[in-house]
Order: sequence, then structure tokens, then C-alpha cells
Amino acid sequence: MAIESSPPKTGWLFMALLGVLMAFTSLSTDIYLPAMPVMQRDLQGNVELTITGFLIGFALAQLIWGPVSDRIGRRKPLLIGVALFVVGSAGCALSTTLPEMVVWRMFQAFGACTGPMLARAMVRDIYVRQEAAQTLSTLTLVMAIAPIVGPLLGGQMIVFTTWHAIFWLLAVLGGLMWLALRWLPETHAPARRLTTPASGAWADYARLLRDRAFMPYTLSVTFFYVSAYAFIAGSPQVYIEHFHVDPQHYGWLFALNIVGVMIVSAINRRLVQYFSLDSLLRMSTGVAAVAMIAGVFSVADGAALGLWGLAVPVLVFFSMNGIVAATATAAALDGVPLMAGSAAALIGSLQYGSGIVSTVLLARYGDGSPSLLVWVMAAFAVASAAMAWLTPGAARVVSQSA
Repeated sequence: MAIESSPPKTGWLFMALLGVLMAFTSLSTDIYLPAMPVMQRDLQGNVELTITGFLIGFALAQLIWGPVSDRIGRRKPLLIGVALFVVGSAGCALSTTLPEMVVWRMFQAFGACTGPMLARAMVRDIYVRQEAAQTLSTLTLVMAIAPIVGPLLGGQMIVFTTWHAIFWLLAVLGGLMWLALRWLPETHAPARRLTTPASGAWADYARLLRDRAFMPYTLSVTFFYVSAYAFIAGSPQVYIEHFHVDPQHYGWLFALNIVGVMIVSAINRRLVQYFSLDSLLRMSTGVAAVAMIAGVFSVADGAALGLWGLAVPVLVFFSMNGIVAATATAAALDGVPLMAGSAAALIGSLQYGSGIVSTVLLARYGDGSPSLLVWVMAAFAVASAAMAWLTPGAARVVSQSA
């Protein structure tokens, strides 16, 4: 049952702060996407690896922060995490070689991961299942501002200054966020905190990995994000180099996808009142899979659809994230109320860490054409839909015993 919450906890400021925290990941990457071709020339290497490094740090750090937050609360890890994000952003701005940049991106991710992971855990602290899905859809609307503004702002900045300034801006924004956290209440009451040693977290993860109610939801959103990160990592080169889109205009094409996410997220707030989370997840992943299969044919040799033959299927695919992320996350966390931090950490670790697969594939085998990009996106979109059909009708509570 849901925890009673006072109005300040669920007021506009609380929701705004959670939305910004969830946007940390998108902002950390999307803002410098238009600068990636320039960075590749300056750093003399596969700049996609800067995304890979970020995802490695993001995935590993969550496995640490999740259990810690279950034991000491949500606010302290957030304060430490945002401070680390500021330091990591400054390190990226000062980098002069690709290895330096990759290392600092990992450090930056170690702090950034606390934002979206603990925001999801805080939602679970207050709400359950349908209410949580509705709230996560609202947060998706708030966080969608970052991937719209980020590429547009980065595209303009690269015209007037260097890519280093983009990371200095991230450091400043992180500092402002750290100051704003003073208004964020603690949602994980001391009476609900785990008292077992944090070293026992690996046993928690083992239980979650074996749970047949938890894992199908988690793997569905994980495979979806493999596809999403393939586009995030590969689209700058494909759009700017292959289709000759101006870096300043790339942000508009990227923003188009996020507008789709915002619209579908708004619709999903209503849908969760009338349909089960399982039904919505199956529908949305199915639509995403069909869209990317169509994308494979639309960019095949001999197809005359050009840029829009890729952009339209990607728009449909990304729009479904407004349903997939909210429903899969809410359903997965609903069955593990006492391990919400660890469960959110595992979801986030797999969800974002899985992007390592797509970024490495594109860095190793990509040639700047859209062919590999759409094949990777289509394959994992189909895998996401397949896992959605393996979800149970209702989440069960996983055993909390040691």
C-alpha cells in the first residue's frame, strides 16, 4: 500500500526536482551530440567511446548507490552524486586526449547515475504500481526538456565557442542542482530502511535476477534502451556526415523524437487508468519493433526515402518510450517495495549499461551509413517486445528474507 505523503512531497517543486534529476543522464550526453564530429577530429579517436565510458560508469555506480540508499536514505547519496558530477564535468572540459575524456566521462557518470536512479526509488517510496506509472509519465514530460534543449543548445554553442565550454556549462548546472537539493525532502523513512550490511547487496541482486516477475519487465526496458542508445551514439555521424544535416539543425531532428515521447507520455497518464501495465508494455514495444523493422527496409540499398526514411521510423520508436519506461519500471518496482533502491539500481544498471553493446558495435563496425544503425535498433526492439510478452499478469512480491 502507498505511503501517506504530505502535499510538499508531491507538489510542483518536488516533481520539478525529480524531473531534473531524471534528466541528468540525457543532459550529460545529448548536449554534446552536435559537437561529436568536431570532438572526433580534436581528440583523434572514436568519440562514440565517450558515451561507452559514461555508460560503463553509470551502470557500475548504480549497483553501489542503490543498496546504500536503501540503508541511509535518498538525499545523502544525491548530494554526493551531484558533487561528483560537477567534478567529472570539469574534468571533461579540461581533457585534451580521448583516453582522458573517457576516464572523466566515467567519473561524471558515477555521480550522474544517482539522479534518475534515486528519483525512481523516491517515486516508489510514495506510490505503487498504477500511481507510480502515472507519476513516472509526468516526470518523463519534465525530463524531456533536457534532450530537446540539450542538442539545440550544444549546436549553437559549437558555432560560437569550443566543445570544452559545453562541459563547463554542465559543471555550472550541476552546481545549481546541488544547491536546489536543499528543498528535496527525504522519502525513505528510517523505519523502512534496511539494517543489513550493504555488503549483502549482491545477495539482493541475485534474488532479483532470479525473480520471474521482476526480470521480464527489466529486460524489456533494457533491450529497448540498447536500441535507443544506438541512435543516440550513431545519429550524429549518420545525420551530419551521411545526410549532410547542419550541426545547428541536428538538434531539431533529435528534438522531434522527444516531442513524440512527451505526447505519448501525456497520453499514457490516461491510459494507465484503463489498461493494465502489461498490456500497455506489450502494445508499445510491439509498435516500436514494427517501426524499426520498417526502418530497415526504408534505408536499404535502392530505397529512395532518404533522411525521412530513417527519421520517421525512429520518431515512432522513440515515442513509445513514453509508455515503455514508465510501465516497465513501475511494474518491476511494485513487487519489491523494501528493495526499491537496489531494484531501481539494477534496472538502471542494465537499462543504461546495455547501451554499451550498441555504442561498441557502432564504434567498431559503423561506417557512417544508416544500415548498421537501423539493424541494431530493429534487432533489440524485437527483443524488447519478446520480453514484454513474457511478463506476468501482475507483479508478485519477491522474498525479502536474507
